[in-house]
Formats: sequence, C-alpha cells, structure tokens
Amino acid sequence: MPSPQPPRAVFAMDPVHLPLLFPPPLMARLQKATDLDTALVVRDFTDPAAAATLAATEVLITGWGCPRLDADALAATPRLRTVLHAAGSVRSLVGESLWERKITVSSAVTGNALPVAEYTLAMILLAGKDTFTHRERFRATHAQPTHAETAHTGNVGRRIGVIGASRVGRRLLELLRPFDFTVLLHDPYVTSAEAEALGARLLPLDDLLGASDIVTLHAPDIPETYRMLDAGRLALIKDGGVLINTSRGALIAPDALTEELVSGRLHAILDVTEPEPLPASSPLYRLPNVFLTPHIAGSLGNELERLGRIVVEESERLAAGLPVMHEVRQADLTRVA
Repeated sequence: MPSPQPPRAVFAMDPVHLPLLFPPPLMARLQKATDLDTALVVRDFTDPAAAATLAATEVLITGWGCPRLDADALAATPRLRTVLHAAGSVRSLVGESLWERKITVSSAVTGNALPVAEYTLAMILLAGKDTFTHRERFRATHAQPTHAETAHTGNVGRRIGVIGASRVGRRLLELLRPFDFTVLLHDPYVTSAEAEALGARLLPLDDLLGASDIVTLHAPDIPETYRMLDAGRLALIKDGGVLINTSRGALIAPDALTEELVSGRLHAILDVTEPEPLPASSPLYRLPNVFLTPHIAGSLGNELERLGRIVVEESERLAAGLPVMHEVRQADLTRVA
C-alpha cells in the first residue's frame, strides 16, 4: 500500500524567527513530515501571490507575527485542518470562525513555560540573597556588607507565594522542590490535595499575599485577573516583600504598584509592565528597589529551538495519523493564556 501523501503545510509568521525555530536538522524533519515550501512565509492571507498555495494548505505553521486567523484568513484556506503554533498563547491568533470550522490548534506553550520558570527561580534565589540591594550598596560604598546589613539575607525557610498553577506555575513548583522554601499557592481551579501533590499549600489570595516573603505571578491575562493586585492587595504584602511578574502587566494596577515602589516599601522584579515598555519618564527605571528586564523571561535565542521541536514532533504525529499532543481547546481559553 502506498504511503499517504504528507499534508501541505505553509509557514505564517515573521520570517526572522525561522532560523532559530527550525535549524537545519529540525527543518529537514519538518520537510519529511509535510509537503512544505521552506521559501514561502505568509504574512498576508489576502496576498494574491500566496492564494494558490493557501487554497491547498492543510497545516499552518504559525508563530510571532502571524496575522489573526479571522474569517478572511480562513476563507483563503478552505482545506485548513490544523494549526501548529510555534509560540505560546494563541489567544490573539484564533477567533470564533476557526473554532466553528473545528480546526485543530496545537501550541508550543509548554516549551515556552520552562525558560519563564527558570528565570523566575533565578530571581527568587537572587531576591532571597538580597542581591539587588547589595549590588546597589556595593556600587555606592565599595565596602563589604556588615553583619547587620546581611542579618535578614538568605533563602532558608523563605515563604514563596505562587499565584497561578499555570504551565509556568507548575514548572516553577517543580524547580522549587530541591530548595529549603515554604511554598504557598493560590489558584481557584486547584484543590488542596492537588496543591499538596505539587509541593505547595493552597491559600486564598489575600492570605498568600500576607504570608509570603516573595510573591510571583503566573496567572493568565483574562478578565477575571485584570488588576487582581490592586492597591488594597499590594498593601497586604509585608514590608520589604518582593513581587515578581513574568505574566502580564495588566494583572497589577500600575499606579498603585508605582506608588508602593516609589515609597520603597516593596521590591519588584518586573519582566512585564503596563504599558510595555514603560515611558522613559517612569521612575521605575531609576529605583534601586526595582529590577526591570525587557520581557526576556520567555523563549529567546537558542531556546526557540525547543518551540520548533514541539511543532516538528506534532507534524510527525499528523503524518503518522496520530492526534497532536499539545491541543488547545476553545474552552481552555477562558482560564489560560
């Protein structure tokens, strides 16, 4: 019996990402699993030059820079049955028209969770050692810290409050296990038994904020989490507490956060902000108790290959007549990123 014809696939993303997502060994596997023109990368679903190819496309390999898959895009791809997203969230990519067509969507979001969890773990450990304060002091004094200045430094018994047992949150909980931390968790979809299995104690949000030395945000950006840390809840964090945000800036009320940080009462490690980036006039750039990074926690550089590998593995499953492993369902988007 002849082998089935591999599905026709097309890239739809900013082509600048292709070399890192699909280095030569991965690109070779992708070409073996699909009928793919590696020279074609669609940026506009209404482009007449791509019309014939799109009309025959069964698999879209999407990524950052892909236009939204709206009704017009789907009209241009009548044979489309699978979207393989070589990035994280598909929330801004897919719409109602896609779900109505019952198109399967797969995302490499699990691959993107690991570097975010790694970044967060690194920042937790550095914050526990009060690294950023000591760096600023050392710059100014060129002197070793006194015993009094290090009396409250260290990671033994630190209370780490994790908000959100998302993919990133769960990977972080795994990474925290070897350390001498007390781990607290808030997630409305997790039971106490599930939290215990993850190595954490489940608490209501307000209780977690009041009990934690370091609070780290891993909840999705959905209407229910908008400004979840408002002025009242930020005030619950103990004096000298550390807030880490690698999720989205919208989860924190920006004016209230700025007020707390300008006062010096809290410390913050912010990889995401609102707006993003902050205006040049923002005091957060200059505060010694704030460590800002430009949205680098997620996959960058050679970490993109991990996302491409997930897409390649999914394409190989499709070629073998198997279902995808990382399917995103419409109902998921009500509570995940």
